[in-house]
Amino acid sequence: MGPFNSLLLSSLLSSLSNSLVDGLGHEVRGGFVRRTPRTHTLPRSVLWGLLPSLPFLFLFRDPLPLALGLLVGPSHMFLDVFKERGIYVKKGGRRRIALAHFSYDDPLVNGLAVLLGALMLFASMRLHTYHYYNYYS
Repeated sequence: MGPFNSLLLSSLLSSLSNSLVDGLGHEVRGGFVRRTPRTHTLPRSVLWGLLPSLPFLFLFRDPLPLALGLLVGPSHMFLDVFKERGIYVKKGGRRRIALAHFSYDDPLVNGLAVLLGALMLFASMRLHTYHYYNYYS
């Protein structure tokens, strides 16, 4: 799979997987949106992030969708750990950890998260392009 197709696939899988993790993992209680442990623990986020990539794995017969699917959940949790109330960690019951407590709607933090996500996407594309041209060309 060439670099342009890889970029399209990674964008599509990222959108699908992140929408799935947030769609199933957010609920409204008391007028506030909160995360649930259904999708916002590290192991579960990996499984939910991997789920949309499975059809693409069989469609393209390439390991790239599998690798992308495995990375979506942890990268989502990495960015959520900086937001209010963090993510869930299973240690003797439900417990949350947060490295910072930035607001969900803070434009600066959300802009930095988008920038960090774009940098992670660029780094993965750069590595894949290097591997593709040096080993398959």
